[in-house]
Amino acid sequence: MNKFETLGVSAPAVKAVIELGFETPTPIQEKVIPTLLAEPCDLVALAQTGTGKTAAFGLPLVSMLDFHSSATQALILAPTRELCMQITSDLKIFSKYIPHANVVAIYGGASIINQIHELKKGAQIIVATPGRMVDMIDRNKVNLGSVEYVVLDEADEMLNMGFKEDLDAILASTPEEKYTWLFSATMPDEVLRISRKYMDHPTEITVGAKNQGNANIDHIYYLVNERERYAALKRVVDFHPDIFGLIFCRTKIETQKVADALIKDGYNADALHGDLSQAQRDFVMKRFRSRVLQMLVATDVAARGIDVSDITHVINYNLPDEIESYTHRSGRTARAGKTGISISIISNRDSGKIKTLERLTNKKFKRETIPGGKEVCEKQLFYLVQRIHDTQVDEQSIAGYMPKIYEELKDLTKEEIIKRFVSTEFNRFSQYYKNAPDLTHENGDAHGGTRERPGVVRLFVSLGEMDELNRHSLKDFICQTADIGQDGITWVDVKKSFSFIEVKTELAEKAIAAFKGQSYRGRPIRIESRGNKEEGIPRERHRNKYRGHEKSNGFRESAGHFRQREGGSRGFRREEGSFGRKGKKPFYRGNR
Repeated sequence: MNKFETLGVSAPAVKAVIELGFETPTPIQEKVIPTLLAEPCDLVALAQTGTGKTAAFGLPLVSMLDFHSSATQALILAPTRELCMQITSDLKIFSKYIPHANVVAIYGGASIINQIHELKKGAQIIVATPGRMVDMIDRNKVNLGSVEYVVLDEADEMLNMGFKEDLDAILASTPEEKYTWLFSATMPDEVLRISRKYMDHPTEITVGAKNQGNANIDHIYYLVNERERYAALKRVVDFHPDIFGLIFCRTKIETQKVADALIKDGYNADALHGDLSQAQRDFVMKRFRSRVLQMLVATDVAARGIDVSDITHVINYNLPDEIESYTHRSGRTARAGKTGISISIISNRDSGKIKTLERLTNKKFKRETIPGGKEVCEKQLFYLVQRIHDTQVDEQSIAGYMPKIYEELKDLTKEEIIKRFVSTEFNRFSQYYKNAPDLTHENGDAHGGTRERPGVVRLFVSLGEMDELNRHSLKDFICQTADIGQDGITWVDVKKSFSFIEVKTELAEKAIAAFKGQSYRGRPIRIESRGNKEEGIPRERHRNKYRGHEKSNGFRESAGHFRQREGGSRGFRREEGSFGRKGKKPFYRGNR
């Protein structure tokens, strides 16, 4: 007897589960399924992303509902269209052997006319995002009067995205006598409030400690200078040649910028964020699921509902603003009992957040040094050798070509062939990382003002943006005037009235001497060494833009006080009445 059958799951659903290859229930499934099937109740279930929550509520639903009736009996609410579509797909599989079963997805970014048409056919289960569901209710296109079960999946994220009022409106349209099941990865105060308001003495089931991360995830962080964050990302990616990962950024603008840079540098990457159309999002996700893309750069909101197996790494290009978001991010890897790695690239200003995360997730974060050029080359080389060793040879397909190949290579020994073949693939990494600088940040400030780097010298240049120069034009001007190659300048940072450059040590004196007595548009040019320090140079004023109330640990409260809207206007919008407090909840309606 299948173990799911012993939990009380109906025979048609068990048959579908067996076809999926599921044999042993996950801990959350083992606790939730018999509880819901034994006696109807309200339920609060806490478990990390990737632990099988969809089956935990989906299998009881398809086992209990009356599919001879076309009336809507279950409503499932999810924060994003990706999660909505994923739940719908799973439920359709679970109910494939149940006659007349119909599951309909209602979400923004798709034709509402088509969705209305699907609803008219009769749907026993509706899976919806809050914004689109409110639209359907306002248009009188959905009848929730017969709903017996309401499931709030990823409840913490729905509240964090500002759907409190939508949830109120939706739940007010359902019968007072119903059962509410709330599933969440974390348990902030807002989730407690909604459970008290909409539930009657709910049964509570927790797998692992509240807000605790997945035990199968290794948490690693790298401390780098702010200006070297992208270089550190590339170094980390190159050090893991078999990576199949998610890279998280804070905003849509940053997400697109990082993805564009990776693509330009030859990586198989793309972006996923709210500015993409539904067709674009579907295309990107199809490429990622099929592993055509090796890396997906995403915002927190866009990544909700991504259920892709075998993600090896989650990389936090920046730490999130809310503590709970880190748990959601890292939960994208190590799914279904597998292992994974969560990497954070941080500067000094975020070091306090690591201690907070360690305390709240009850996990130890290991600090590691950014791999050096030699280490990366070694890792890439042996990965290449392993791929060659494990390659399956299709004798029939290549047989016709082999005589000419043998003839072409007959004057080379086996050792020479191996060396040349490996070098063909390996040389670009070897050249790129030759004399690669150390990126690990030890004692400098968050902008890297004091750390000395071997092999280069930092120079002060009395030219900047006010001279209508950017880092490219300034570099070209210096290289041309001093007669040095482009690779002689390893870094340029242009300020308003001055700049910094780093040149190879052997070229420093040549660059300084070349500009003695020189001027640019009437301004005398001064280039001098500062010994890799910035002392004596006037500080330019930078105003810290208000980013909301922060606790002393550097994280914002989960309610997201006046959070800047992702990648959009730089202004802040106050949402009245969220959780009974004015101005305490961000406004977001990404799924309408």
